[in-house]
Amino acid sequence: MSTRPRLPPTLPGMTVGLFGGSFNPPHEGHAHVARLALMELGLDRIWWLVTPGNPLKDVSGLPSIENRLAAVRRIARHPRAVVTDLEARLGTRYTVDLVRRLTRLRPHVRFVLVIGADNWASFHRWGGWQDIAARVAIAVIDRPGATFRALASPAARRYATRRLPERQAAHLSTRPLPAWTFLAGHKVPISSTALRGMTKAGRQPS
Repeated sequence: MSTRPRLPPTLPGMTVGLFGGSFNPPHEGHAHVARLALMELGLDRIWWLVTPGNPLKDVSGLPSIENRLAAVRRIARHPRAVVTDLEARLGTRYTVDLVRRLTRLRPHVRFVLVIGADNWASFHRWGGWQDIAARVAIAVIDRPGATFRALASPAARRYATRRLPERQAAHLSTRPLPAWTFLAGHKVPISSTALRGMTKAGRQPS
């Protein structure tokens, strides 16, 4: 009997968005990012990757992955959305390890990493960031207050000639790597950090 972790089902030639995070808690901003990625990137599926926790942050107060999976399922309602704890089952702690595993296990699937502009601004600090860019296309979703930092970031400068105009974003997954695009769209001014702060203060989001 195989002990290989089961991946969500795919077919050769599919384009799958990888949308990861601790989602503590998930909110409408996350749902907006997923919908925008599905609409603009021509994705067949978007995988909400509920992570065990950011290895660079204190996760002692992080709710269980089961609770966060349930919370994400309540907000990620879309026929092409898949909610999974794949990283925990694969045992990968860093995005570069996940990307390496997925591209090896599903070589005929086109993966697109979906990240916020705040993460693109610090992407050069991610372990193996250039290896990530060499293996999967990257879609950067604009976030309030992060636009200029993202577009002036070391990663943006490093791959300036590899940026695909937003109007061509639907073709991102078919472009030679590295390839990335920046999606502006409508920004939702909410964050998990702010929601946690409101919960601690006993207030409800407006």
